[in-house]
Amino acid sequence: MCPYGFSVFRILQISGFGMCALRGNGMDEILRVCGLKKTFRLSAKQQKLEKSGDRKKVALNDLSFTAYRGEVFGLLGPNGAGKTTTLRILATLIRPDEGDAVIDGASVITEPGEVRQRIGFLTSELKLEEFFTPNYLFDFFADLHGVGAKEKADRRKELFERFGIDQFAEVKVGNLSTGMKQKVSLAVSLVHDPDIIIFDEPTNGLDVLTAKVVTDFLLDLKTQGKTIIVSTHIFSLIERICDRVGIILDGHMAVCDSLEAVTAGKSLEDRFFEIYEERVGGIA
Repeated sequence: MCPYGFSVFRILQISGFGMCALRGNGMDEILRVCGLKKTFRLSAKQQKLEKSGDRKKVALNDLSFTAYRGEVFGLLGPNGAGKTTTLRILATLIRPDEGDAVIDGASVITEPGEVRQRIGFLTSELKLEEFFTPNYLFDFFADLHGVGAKEKADRRKELFERFGIDQFAEVKVGNLSTGMKQKVSLAVSLVHDPDIIIFDEPTNGLDVLTAKVVTDFLLDLKTQGKTIIVSTHIFSLIERICDRVGIILDGHMAVCDSLEAVTAGKSLEDRFFEIYEERVGGIA
């Protein structure tokens, strides 16, 4: 489990910055991230690309935040800030060097199998095998999650009709458009109807029509009471769907609060760049 350690209370004392403040509002906490740290070893080629002599890159440094049942929580930050690393840890794809995250009572460190059963995870980097069909992939992931035959049939009908996949159910993934591939990825990620859904850049690289379909679906999930954790660098997406937002800069949680509190009457874009200049400095 993820205990309330000294570092958590120290962060809470700093005016709500660094970690989402614990509120006495009766909200049901479903996710607690405590002191995540993660470093990666860089190859000589990566060091050259990073223009750095350091052999290690610090992706996350004492990152902490919370999310509540039934809300949409957005992680906002520039490329390389640590958003994807955070979500990969939550999805149990990688382990942190330090810290833990507890999702609906299950630790990503000690109970990764339990976590995987409770979440759906979608990343724009998900690459489906091109010689399989949507039908085959849906069946594979449904069986992987132990979904029964009737529930599988009902979910297939619901999701395939919603995203227009039914017309392409027996077409090989390699012959689908980029947008349709993303829709198939979304369907197979949600085959087991999870209550906690983690999306990494869900609209990245999509055309405006497909991006709207995905965004509208996220809003529908919100009305169903699902908990959604989404990372993005798109301000308008955060403003449209999120209840609360955490801004990650260089692996740190710079600000974390309700969308209204973070924006303070300004646009999210304006507030982001104000916070960026305060914490990081001028924009090169």
